[in-house]
Amino acid sequence: MRLSRRSVLAASAVTAGAATMGRAAPSQNAARFSLGFAPHEGSFKSRGDRLEQIAFAADQGFTAWEDNEAAGRPVAEQTAMARALQQRGMTMGVFVASMPRWAEFRPLLGGNDDGERQAFLADIRASIDVAKRLNAKWTTVVTGFLDRKVPVEIQTGRIIDTMRRAAEIVEPHGLVMVMEPLNTIVNHPGVFMQTIPQGFAIAKGVDSPAVKVLADLYHAQIQAGNLINTLDTCWDEIAYIQFGDNPGRKEPSTGEINHRNVVRWLRAKKYAGVIGMEHGNSIEGRAGEDRLIAAYREIDAA
Repeated sequence: MRLSRRSVLAASAVTAGAATMGRAAPSQNAARFSLGFAPHEGSFKSRGDRLEQIAFAADQGFTAWEDNEAAGRPVAEQTAMARALQQRGMTMGVFVASMPRWAEFRPLLGGNDDGERQAFLADIRASIDVAKRLNAKWTTVVTGFLDRKVPVEIQTGRIIDTMRRAAEIVEPHGLVMVMEPLNTIVNHPGVFMQTIPQGFAIAKGVDSPAVKVLADLYHAQIQAGNLINTLDTCWDEIAYIQFGDNPGRKEPSTGEINHRNVVRWLRAKKYAGVIGMEHGNSIEGRAGEDRLIAAYREIDAA
């Protein structure tokens, strides 16, 4: 792998060398965030390629990273990313285990075609090797789309059964599938799992430590709101959190969600897991990247 100047800096302990670089760099070794906020590729795209962005994020104090697309990347890229995260003491967050076919409104995991469930389970099996390469504990699962020809109660039962079979595959490997409820109002019309309580019910039905809920607050705010009460009620089945303000799906303080209060609540719960930064930047370029860091500093201080 060719080492870029950013990669060399990230691995070097000679801080004087950083001052001589022609490309200006923000201060390295900033105070580490107290919570596990996880940027993703694109959060700091002005800083270079994926590995350079990881190095930059680590320099700013971030301790985790997400990559939804990781399962579809070449093995060499997965391995290089895992190595970069390990070198910087960063935790790998979620990747998507079985990518839905969004444009086709598929799969229908609760439908009559067992072939779609078998294909989903094949993706779950393949995700184990990906997780091992990435040193990942969590993988995102989308439970597909509603089948308008099948009663929702039948679909619920089938999805519980499918997730139970998936749990049998991954549980021996210590992998946790976090099911993500998605909003149907703005982004994903027709998805089966639409709320955190619905995810809670499915997880309770599966009854496995390998099947939990991903609480993406952007989706939850759009679909139902009442965030803290909902988190509290469903907490024992929630294993992963993602932030994103609404409207706009940008960094905290750009919309209506009070992330400071959510952070205070998470601290009271002693949440020590990853918090994915599942959103874009409200301002383009480096000014937007600086604003992103500042927004997370503000809520980390809550």
